[in-house]
Amino acid sequence: MSDKKLAGLWIDSHKAVVVKNHDAQNAFKFFLCSPVKATIQHGNSSENAGNNAEQTNKIKFFKEVEHLLTNSQEVLITGPGTIQEELKHYLHDTAQFKDLKITLETSQQMSDEQVLETVKTHFNAN
Repeated sequence: MSDKKLAGLWIDSHKAVVVKNHDAQNAFKFFLCSPVKATIQHGNSSENAGNNAEQTNKIKFFKEVEHLLTNSQEVLITGPGTIQEELKHYLHDTAQFKDLKITLETSQQMSDEQVLETVKTHFNAN
């Protein structure tokens, strides 16, 4: 098994499920982190205010995900739609992650256990 610090996540616009094999203590076993939930904006005075709030909330959401990926050397991002591409661009625009190896995949809704298995399979950690 690799001694690299690996992480993977399933993300949509509402939540992210992060799996990684590293924390302060060890780098051997993949484990689930607590899901990160996005803040969803409701009822704005204007479309412009709504868009601004949505962007602010998305950045906040990405920052929380980014925090869980700190020190990762390789990351798998999967999920529906284009949010995984947005997260990849966000991470590569961050100095700490500009050289991070990121693999993108598309997938439908998954349970936390399915995310864990998908990440382990991707990194040949089974």
